[in-house]
Amino acid sequence: MTGVDPLSSLLSGIRAEGSVVSHAVLTAPWTIRFTDGAPLTMVSVLRGGGTLLLPDGTPRAVGVGDTALVRGPAPFLLADLPATVDRPHTEYEIACFTADPECTAQDLGGIRWGTDPDGATALIVGAYRASGHRHERLLRSLPSVLVVNEDVEVCAWLETAAADAARLSAGSQALMDRLLDWTLVCTLRNWFDQAGADAPSWYRGLADPVLGPALHAFHGRPAQPWTVASLAGRAGVSRALFAKRFTELMGRPPLAYLTECRMADAEALLIDTDLSIARIARTVGYADAFGFSAAFKRHRGQSPSTFRAEAAA
Repeated sequence: MTGVDPLSSLLSGIRAEGSVVSHAVLTAPWTIRFTDGAPLTMVSVLRGGGTLLLPDGTPRAVGVGDTALVRGPAPFLLADLPATVDRPHTEYEIACFTADPECTAQDLGGIRWGTDPDGATALIVGAYRASGHRHERLLRSLPSVLVVNEDVEVCAWLETAAADAARLSAGSQALMDRLLDWTLVCTLRNWFDQAGADAPSWYRGLADPVLGPALHAFHGRPAQPWTVASLAGRAGVSRALFAKRFTELMGRPPLAYLTECRMADAEALLIDTDLSIARIARTVGYADAFGFSAAFKRHRGQSPSTFRAEAAA
């Protein structure tokens, strides 16, 4: 059985299902205000460019070929130029993750804002919804905004795909959702690769010839009673060598990492499901509720039941 890597596992909680998708062609001066509170918002610049203005006022220029991921939920702006925000300009807003039935993904999907089809700036904008809390560990490893530059041919392909989805033919929303999911994965992988030593340890470990097989095995079957010896066996090295290399690259011993991941999964299950403590214990790799509860209390400083009750409140 093929293992599941950590990035795939963390991305399972954030998808572009029925997301807001807009293909915008804009003529300056303009601003777009994002007020959805989405966990992640993607802005891909196909032509032209603009400046992201983050909640703290930090500007971040984006140009042709750039794909930016902005971490929510605070509102932010995208403007043609920062100076135009305080001058007369055309304002747009994306705020469709609301109860307003007039504001849906399909209503915005494919709208070409502005009157000039050859306008100075063309964008694809997507806002991602989250199901549960599994994705939060991923978001904590990201900066408030990250920007990755894509090949010009990729931009042309994205614009063609967006134009096809804009026709609102059968399957157009599903097509754009999958396109955004694909773009999110590629953008994150590119950014993590470029980040080098600043990338999360769990991502760096995947590329390591020793740790990679063990990480895939653990994340694929976290409920299995893994030991340092069994993980070393997956890596094909001695227990001592595996433990030393793991600690050096990942910043903590193997069993500490396993516990950290299991507790993160347990927290998500306690918040997002009504599974019993005993069932959650088995799901994250503990033989019984007693052992799991003791480990959870050492990790969180409170019992699973108390954590669940406080989260619900």
